[in-house]
Amino acid sequence: MRRSFGRTRPSVADVEDTPTTPADSGSAGGVENDAVEAVGTVGAHGRRRARPGRRPLRLVGALAVVGIAATACDKPNFGYPDGVTNYTPRLLNIWQGSAIAALIVGVIVWGMILYAAVAFRKRTDVLPRQVRYNLPVEILYTVVPVVIVGAMFYYTARDESKITKLSASPDVTVNVIGFQWNWLFKYIDPGAGHKGPNQIEVIGRPGEPAVLVLPQNRSIRFVESSPDVIHSFWVPEFLFKRDVVPGRVNQFELTVTKTGTFIGRCAELCGTDHDRMNFYVKVVPQDEYDRFISERQNAPVPSTSGGTTTAASTATTATTGSGQ
Repeated sequence: MRRSFGRTRPSVADVEDTPTTPADSGSAGGVENDAVEAVGTVGAHGRRRARPGRRPLRLVGALAVVGIAATACDKPNFGYPDGVTNYTPRLLNIWQGSAIAALIVGVIVWGMILYAAVAFRKRTDVLPRQVRYNLPVEILYTVVPVVIVGAMFYYTARDESKITKLSASPDVTVNVIGFQWNWLFKYIDPGAGHKGPNQIEVIGRPGEPAVLVLPQNRSIRFVESSPDVIHSFWVPEFLFKRDVVPGRVNQFELTVTKTGTFIGRCAELCGTDHDRMNFYVKVVPQDEYDRFISERQNAPVPSTSGGTTTAASTATTATTGSGQ
């Protein structure tokens, strides 16, 4: 046997001696047939191998088609939480598309691995044919990932521009001030028809988280600022969070479509009492929200403790000086 570039080739010594006289073989044709048979026998143990069947590959393809058809009928959430804003369907759609694309790629890769393991499993001690490169395959596994990444980038950029877009006149505008280590909410514009002598402020105290009351099905703009370090305004059910950065005013806008009380947190490690920076967002119908605003506008301004007043004053001064 000789090996050349990974292939096993029969040598002259491997071919059995065949009769050369008509008496031994019967005819010249017999000599040729015996020689071919001898070479074929060696080739069966050498480089000549039966072509592996395509049945496993077809089975994998059928399973992939069935899986895609099943998910196309009723797409699951793939672990994505249920949101409560007008952007929930858009965010869920891009999550489902990404998950389905990842599953399709995974099924194809797993199928190719299983197919190679079954079809090319070891049968003899002879090495299989070695291939140095395959140009169509290399082009395929270079172009396909680029197309997938490009498509995901396009849909992400499209949805991000829609989610971060600000309207000309939101229904309610709230100033969100994060300070070490609590929250201050100021109703800059509580909504149409609410003009009172006092500006409504809700501030959290140690052991008493702030409660931000919002109307259902109304566009809410959040204007964020911080007097000290970076915080992050995050309500998990909103499926959205944005950092509160000192010296910079960040804004975003959304509409809450479901009523209820939702917990909010600071999603940025901001200091010693970072874990205590919790607050609540209470979403109520419009009539209940109107009563809340009217009561707070006509109520006397309550007195606060010295530490809380100092923190609130510092946060208010920083917000005023930021040029809102």
